[in-house]
Formats: sequence, structure tokens, C-alpha cells
Amino acid sequence: MLSAVTTYRIGEAAELLGVSVDTVRRWVDAGRLAAARDEHGHRSIAGAGLAAFARSLADEPDLGRSSARNRLRGIVTAIVRDGVMAQVDIQAGPFRVVSLMSREAVDDLGLEVGSVAVAVIKSTTVVVERGDA
Repeated sequence: MLSAVTTYRIGEAAELLGVSVDTVRRWVDAGRLAAARDEHGHRSIAGAGLAAFARSLADEPDLGRSSARNRLRGIVTAIVRDGVMAQVDIQAGPFRVVSLMSREAVDDLGLEVGSVAVAVIKSTTVVVERGDA
């Protein structure tokens, strides 16, 4: 049985990496991310190459300070405070992450709508679904 090689167009790669199409184009043009042209002249990226590149992006030097490896950088889109607790919504690429924390923690971090924040996720249960339809 032959398996099809998964390839991604520049826009698909950008969506998967949570960056702009222009960023992916710059990475390709700089030689950081390999791409080939198809019969129509469109650039495509091999799935295995994109996966390796995505892994390399996650190799940040500060990861050694924590056992949590799931980090989603995004923008704070909403904060709802009550007397003791707060709900912070972060949009990280196409993903909405909601965190419940103390109001004191929100204030200490200086979080406000429009701030850049990193959601650090440590979980013993991670459900994985196929990404295709």
C-alpha cells in the first residue's frame, strides 16, 4: 500500500504554525524552511519538514525552567474580575485559551486586554484528534 506524502501550501503552514503567511515566506526565502514548487509554481512544504521546523521553533532556551512543554503565545482578549478570581482569555493563533486564576495574580502580572501573554499548559490528559476532515 502506497502512502501519499503530506504537503502543505504556504497558507496552511502559516495557520498550523500560528504565524502570518509573510513570516512563512520569509523563512522559506531565508532557507530556514525548505519548500518546493509544484507544477503551477506554488510553493509547498513537505509535512515531515514542517513538523521538524515546528519542533525547532519550540526549542526555546527558557524551557529548562519548567517541566511544562506546552506553551501558546498570544494576546489577551478579555479579563473578567470578581472579588477574588479572574478569567483571562488569550487568543493564540486560531486557539482560544481560557485561564482561571486569582485576581491578585492578574494584577501582579500586569495583564490587560491587548497584553502579550504565554499560556503554559501542563496536563496528564491530552486528547489528540486527527486534523483532517
